[in-house]
Amino acid sequence: MKHLKQASVAGLLTLILTLWLFCYQLQTEGVGITVVSRLQENGPLIALAVVVVFLFQLFRDQISGGFSALKESVPVLSLPTTTGNPRLYRILQLLLLAGVLLIACFASRNLLDLGTLILIYVMLGLGLNIQVGLAGLLDLGYVGFYAIGAYTYALLNQYLGLSFWVCLPLAGGMAALFGFLLGFPVLRLRGDYLAIVTLGFGEIIRIMLNNLTTITGGPNGISGIPKPTLFGLEFSRRAEDGGRTFHEFFGISYDANYKIIFLYVMAVLLVLLTLLVIKRLLRMPLGRAWEALRDDEIACRSLGLNPTIIKLTAFSIGAAFAGFAGSFFAARQGFISPESFTFIESAIILAIVVLGGMGSLAGVVLAAIIMTVLPELRAFNEYRMLMFGLLMVVMMLWRPQGLVPMTRHHVELPK
Repeated sequence: MKHLKQASVAGLLTLILTLWLFCYQLQTEGVGITVVSRLQENGPLIALAVVVVFLFQLFRDQISGGFSALKESVPVLSLPTTTGNPRLYRILQLLLLAGVLLIACFASRNLLDLGTLILIYVMLGLGLNIQVGLAGLLDLGYVGFYAIGAYTYALLNQYLGLSFWVCLPLAGGMAALFGFLLGFPVLRLRGDYLAIVTLGFGEIIRIMLNNLTTITGGPNGISGIPKPTLFGLEFSRRAEDGGRTFHEFFGISYDANYKIIFLYVMAVLLVLLTLLVIKRLLRMPLGRAWEALRDDEIACRSLGLNPTIIKLTAFSIGAAFAGFAGSFFAARQGFISPESFTFIESAIILAIVVLGGMGSLAGVVLAAIIMTVLPELRAFNEYRMLMFGLLMVVMMLWRPQGLVPMTRHHVELPK
């Protein structure tokens, strides 16, 4: 068979790679290092993987034909638009928002924590979607803006005593400033070159935070970051000097879940604000300019648009939302360190944008739920990155446009 040689090579490579990755583990014992064998535990899975890869390469023509037929038979997931029935569409939106808010009243603490984490990644995905999905600027260092927002709130609170609500816009503005400054060196770069520069930016931010020990605490990070308050009402058991607690003001007993519910509702409102701002921008000339830049920069320039301004606005506005998410993350966690802002976070956020659909707001929300809930399953926790890679490969083969492709309003001329 014509694919027998390729199938044999692929199976052999799979055996070599998986054998060293999953069957042998280095462990330190005192001053020495020993090799621990896990061949009996993972051997059957490796054999199964080799057989699957061999058969896939051997019969890939038949599999590709069946896969193409399956792909055509599965309808593309799309959401109702305002062109059909605007009133019904708005009612559905309100019902969805009410359902999301009602979860806070009935869900457990762990579920609310997971929901808050999902909403943080939704905000990050929506911000990166401006740069990657709408403007076509591949950013692999987006986590740098995330870190800037988090450390802006932590440092301003630590040294100046500013509250969360004062630092929230400042964190977004600081991240936007760094996005604006990053935009200048990359004005003439595209594709892989742009990705390399932005990747370096994210690593530079992390290394600076790690080395500026006198200001940022270095690897030890910053702890004791206060939680947000509701019009000055604290959600702790006892208020700070001159403050007042939430349960004392309303005359109810103290419950630690009040703080979790408040953070969840805050995250919902921040995501809602992000969605409203981005949807508004998409209907403005700026949103059209982003898409024109993404499709063809030369044609964009020929239309009289200034690519410099378009790129700078995309970097600045996208970074601002990362700054908002970073400040909220710092307030929620109460502790931040450079280890929270590694490259893997940028990879996850980029995977959310690609998986959901480039430029699609609903797709980003759906993908953020999938990418956040999947690692929480204990069966997949150990193979988190393997599952991410497999999911991205399947999506590139099955639906390159994403789970929910971006749709734009258009007018058809009568024939």
